[in-house]
Amino acid sequence: MQRIPVQNPDGTPAMPTKRSRAQRWVEQGRATWVKTNLRLKAVRLNAEPSGRKTQPMVVGVDPGKLYSGIAVQAAQATLFQSHLELPYPKVRARMDNRRMLRRSRRSRRINRELPFQLRNHRQKRFNNRRQQTVAPSIRANRDLEFRVVQELSRLFPIAAIGYEKVRADVDLTSARKGAKSGKGFSLVMVGQAYAIEKMEQIAPVYTRYGWQPDGNGTAQLRSALGLKKSRLYRPSYA
Repeated sequence: MQRIPVQNPDGTPAMPTKRSRAQRWVEQGRATWVKTNLRLKAVRLNAEPSGRKTQPMVVGVDPGKLYSGIAVQAAQATLFQSHLELPYPKVRARMDNRRMLRRSRRSRRINRELPFQLRNHRQKRFNNRRQQTVAPSIRANRDLEFRVVQELSRLFPIAAIGYEKVRADVDLTSARKGAKSGKGFSLVMVGQAYAIEKMEQIAPVYTRYGWQPDGNGTAQLRSALGLKKSRLYRPSYA
């Protein structure tokens, strides 16, 4: 049975309730409907509840390059599921277009009839070369996941966040000679560290790999349960 998020009068999350009970509360004037950025129906209590004890709930994040899965799991029910359509293609196309326009502007400033040493190469007027640790396309994906989890933390009493990690070491995956450990530079692993650092602002984060020697990896559990990945339902939340 579907559950409706409930908020205390001060906006803190409370335990979710049945849709019929939430509707009855609104009709009796004990609660009001509130709008959420995730297009979820939620109610906010008008008076202080009898107690504020909550059960622990966990948010699971399965990050990807084009799509990511996020779910809120309680002890007896799954309260929220979403399949995010990530902005990676749009951000990458915008970056490629900006690169092309920048090169065309630079080519117009150069007088190619002069020797190379006498050509007009304009020097930088101020230092705007900021060194970013995460590529803009990957940062946009991880920031969208963070915003969704942050909004969920306002609706559900989140106790922990489960984040799936992947091993994408450049040295090991490219079969380089002498590679012994994950010391190679990988944008995927840098993005994972950036996402986990931001998620820890909301709740404690624990990680799981897709494949583990003990058989408890996310991909292994999905195969054991007979679950298949599906992209039929893909809502996007900006």
